Amino acid sequence: MVWTQCAKPRPFAARRLVCFPHAGGSPYFFQAWAKELTDFEVHSVCYPGRAERMSEPPATDIRSMTGPIADSVEELLSDGRPTDFFGHSMGAAIAYEVAVALEERGHSLGHFFASGARAPQLMEPDAAAETTWDDEAVTETLVELGGTDTELLRNPAFVDMVMPYIRADFRMLASYGPERHVRLSCAVTALLGETDPRVSPRQADAWRESTRGPFRMRTVPGGHFYLAEDPPFAVLAASAAEAG
Repeated sequence: MVWTQCAKPRPFAARRLVCFPHAGGSPYFFQAWAKELTDFEVHSVCYPGRAERMSEPPATDIRSMTGPIADSVEELLSDGRPTDFFGHSMGAAIAYEVAVALEERGHSLGHFFASGARAPQLMEPDAAAETTWDDEAVTETLVELGGTDTELLRNPAFVDMVMPYIRADFRMLASYGPERHVRLSCAVTALLGETDPRVSPRQADAWRESTRGPFRMRTVPGGHFYLAEDPPFAVLAASAAEAG
């Protein structure tokens, strides 16, 4: 099983960026980022059940993926390059768990970017996630959040292909709550679309309680999927420049 992918290897880049996709997302979402982020070697995490892992059953628990993803990232860290995490929505929760696991192994990140996500300590498991998140609820939420072509959602063949892993992701996120709240040692930046219907500024700002390092809160134009139209390249590049 391959947990991380790198569309454009850049062995002499100063930094590495590991991207964690949203619920229903795949590594393809970040494929073009390497063209703009020339100071980074960009890697993307691939969850089971999609992209090149379509034949595998989707994951049902965030923590079940934590160890394997941490193992994969730990191999990357062996070259000593500073490594940053960028997680969007569900991806931020998964990235947080992986970052905690890596710190427990003695590794530290350069920077952690939490995009469009509530802070982990605010997330509580929903015991009714299996029934709450049926196909109708998932489709309604996809339309509300944007980021998915509504015409595709009317295509039965497309829905049959993607709904199993999107539904599993929504249920997995709804069932998530951190076993314990651990403060990361690295700098954390929270990014939030100003019209995000699912995450409030207070919920995003609460990421400050998840780090012992510097914290910044950035509000950007757009909704939950602001990064589809306007990726936060400037924020990422500025962070790299500050770190030297």
